[in-house]
Amino acid sequence: MKSEILRLLKEDGGYLSGQELSERFHVSRTAIWKIIKQLEEDGYQIEAVRNKGYHLQESGDLLNKAEIESSILTNFGKPVEYHETIDSTNLRARKMAEEGAPHGSLVVADCQNAGRGRRGRTWESPNGTGVFMSLILRPDMLPASASAITLVAALAVHDGIKEATGLDTLIKWPNDLVAGSKKICGILTEMSAELEGIHYIVVGMGINVNMNSFPEEVSETATSIRLETGSEVSRSRLIASVMKAFEEYYNIFISAGDLTPLISVYNKHMVNLNREVKVLAGADSYTGIARGIDRTGELLVEISEGKVKQVVSGEVSVRGIYGYV
Repeated sequence: MKSEILRLLKEDGGYLSGQELSERFHVSRTAIWKIIKQLEEDGYQIEAVRNKGYHLQESGDLLNKAEIESSILTNFGKPVEYHETIDSTNLRARKMAEEGAPHGSLVVADCQNAGRGRRGRTWESPNGTGVFMSLILRPDMLPASASAITLVAALAVHDGIKEATGLDTLIKWPNDLVAGSKKICGILTEMSAELEGIHYIVVGMGINVNMNSFPEEVSETATSIRLETGSEVSRSRLIASVMKAFEEYYNIFISAGDLTPLISVYNKHMVNLNREVKVLAGADSYTGIARGIDRTGELLVEISEGKVKQVVSGEVSVRGIYGYV
């Protein structure tokens, strides 16, 4: 009820009377008043005017369970489990998935103290500045198709950032988003499966949102939405926008059975497209021109005229991105 009342206050924009709310939720006006007080304790500024009701004033970038739930209007992102501090949202989501958490469940944290990226790298997760979330999926597909989910997530983050902030980012295949040649988001997809099917997939997304600066060791390669736009961003609105886009792209992907309907839109937003890339695969490396993705999400790299390699895994560096010159 707390989340629903907060959503109504946001949507109305004017005043909602205690009587109207009590009748809507079939509780006493005292119960409504208590929830309003809880929201104020959470940091919301709510004006109460006799004979008019309650009015939600601008409250800045607040992040909590009620705020997130009141912002998400899609099936994806429900239910929400929120933590002020956690080791890793992916670790928590995997545990929840093992315990039977439903498809679409979302874990969000204000701060991670053991955030992880690909290949075991750490991910900076300071409190009050970023979006750190993990989505639980239970798709009916073969494990071989699961890697494409990372590309679906990248499209969703791209569109979510664009809708919520106006910032146009680019996708660095397969799991990063960049702005101004610097990393603004990382995606980590993990799976539990057997040969015949997938138990669950966890998609972790870490977005640099309201950071004003970064530690010296990453300041040349990382940026945030705030640094790029000059404005503070509502993280709950951003989360809701990403969930909306993810639901749309995911349904297209599942319906088609592969990425065929999404190839053109992905290539349009890909920073690697038609640029020289260096592919690092174990002890081997080679350079070529990125020509986009195929229907399974593999990167097509032209290494000589008419000869194209399909890159399934490994590190891909792009000239001018992350210090690779």
